Amino acid sequence: MVVFHIERRGGLPAYLQIVRQVERALRMGALTEGDKLPTAAQVAAATKVNPNTTLKAYRELERAGLVEVRQGAGTFVTHVPQPPASQPQSRLRDGLTAWMREAREEGLDAPGVIALFDTVLAEAFPANTP
Repeated sequence: MVVFHIERRGGLPAYLQIVRQVERALRMGALTEGDKLPTAAQVAAATKVNPNTTLKAYRELERAGLVEVRQGAGTFVTHVPQPPASQPQSRLRDGLTAWMREAREEGLDAPGVIALFDTVLAEAFPANTP
């Protein structure tokens, strides 16, 4: 199950935040093939976004081939992207964990970390960021 968090001051549209959070959950194993995503109404209640925002995100995920909308049943995961086999996930995670600890020690809060991360991510992968 995914618990969505919408950062309203970050500048990234809410629907893209939902898309990225689902993609992240897929890559990290929190969602697997066949899992049902929360309804638009459930996401709206939890995040205080318009249900149409969630529907827009789900359409984007469907276009990407990650989910399938089944009329009357819900939205289900149909594909889980696999990380590249050569990527040393655990080493990178350990490094990121250490970096997060250092950021917290330096006084950054979660929104500050997200803003910094998004800035560096956009610089490192300009074609993949909105």
